[in-house]
Amino acid sequence: MGAVVADDGPSGVKAPDGGWGWAVLFGCFIITGFSYAFPKAVSVFFKELIREFGIGYSDTAWISSILLAMLYGTGPLCSVCVNRFGCRPVMLVGGLFASMGMVIASFCTSIIQIYLTAGVITGLGLALNFQPSLIMLNRYFDKRRPLANGLSAAGSPVFLCALSPLGQILQHEYGWRGGFLILGGMLLNCCVCGALMRPLEPPKKSEATKEPAEKKVKKKLLDFSVFKDGGFVIYTLAASIMVLGLFVPPVFVVSYAKDLGYQDTKAAFLLTILGFIDIFARPICGMVAGLKWVRPRCVYLFSFAMIFNGFTDLMGSMSVDYGGLVVFCIFFGISYGMVGALQFEVLMAIVGTQKFSSAIGLVLLAEAMAVLIGPPSAGKLLDATGRYMFVFIIAGIEVTTSALVLALGNFFCIKKKSEEPHTKEEAAEREELNKSEDKTPEDAKVDSIEVEQFLKDEPEKNGEVVTNPETCV
Repeated sequence: MGAVVADDGPSGVKAPDGGWGWAVLFGCFIITGFSYAFPKAVSVFFKELIREFGIGYSDTAWISSILLAMLYGTGPLCSVCVNRFGCRPVMLVGGLFASMGMVIASFCTSIIQIYLTAGVITGLGLALNFQPSLIMLNRYFDKRRPLANGLSAAGSPVFLCALSPLGQILQHEYGWRGGFLILGGMLLNCCVCGALMRPLEPPKKSEATKEPAEKKVKKKLLDFSVFKDGGFVIYTLAASIMVLGLFVPPVFVVSYAKDLGYQDTKAAFLLTILGFIDIFARPICGMVAGLKWVRPRCVYLFSFAMIFNGFTDLMGSMSVDYGGLVVFCIFFGISYGMVGALQFEVLMAIVGTQKFSSAIGLVLLAEAMAVLIGPPSAGKLLDATGRYMFVFIIAGIEVTTSALVLALGNFFCIKKKSEEPHTKEEAAEREELNKSEDKTPEDAKVDSIEVEQFLKDEPEKNGEVVTNPETCV
């Protein structure tokens, strides 16, 4: 699925895999928690908003939809800002935006104003924090990166379990306006997390190496050359299909339980079960993905996680009582946690550090369209059929299809690359490399004919960079 790029930062600094990286990981944990849990936690204020503004539930649901749309849809904008100004300044501004949106929303007098403040401004602020935090995590970790990704992704279920009851307490004590104001103050912690994102310092170079170092290619604000990598294209297509059905079951499982005749508190407890399992599934999956034998084949582990998730949806469609839904939430929490821990790890392995800032922005933009289509289309299917079974079946089929696209595309891409012979351009590059490294009179006598003969004699040895599973995804 394309050769894995060495995870050196833009300055050429090797990932420290520890040290200050643990502080960066802590910041990523907080940012991931706010980014994914906040749109769901805000929903506890919907009833008061409905009562005050005299609107329907569908009108308030647009707040969460706008937050998610901004988080995903502004990916390319975040990539441009990061490539232009760096991660830390972008995150500091994003933290101010996220806080300012909620503070201003506490003084709003109409639902449209809340859309613009709590939806657009806060959503943009969270997006400006989420994407740079992943980029910095990728720069600080290499060997321990799967574990770091798993621990960082665990912030989502942890914050969801914490923010939802906190929101209910704030609503009861201070009303929705006071709750929005306090949550806005909490979002200022994103600025603290942004301050933790210290750039890696390049090593001091001698005067002999300063002149070549000055010849650097100007970095693009948004690098579209990632689309030339077949692995990236396959990943983007698979991720877009996956998102169509991935978020549907958590949205409808509570309503499913209520439809079966169970109490509201008992139905809501299903999400608590799902989140609790998810908390442990993500770091454990990160540890497994970091194993020596597993990591080179991480893309297949990701495909298995998606198949597991899709199969769980299909089995959940046959639940007829509360016990069946509890079993569904347990297995869905495991598979959902695996997907959450692996999705960005696989993307990092495909494109490397140099292009990750552009790649993640383009992937999130593609997923944004799917996020806006998935749950609403599932809702229309439910309205037309009146049965949750079909909603879960469609979601399972979509996620399973994405797994097959990723696994089969990866398999055939690697197979195709292993059959490709070295081109004349590659031979010329090797000749250039040999001339620059070997400066002795005897080594300088090696001409282009000997280089071509060397490539013909040992084609398998020279193909290891592409076909070795440790360098391919």
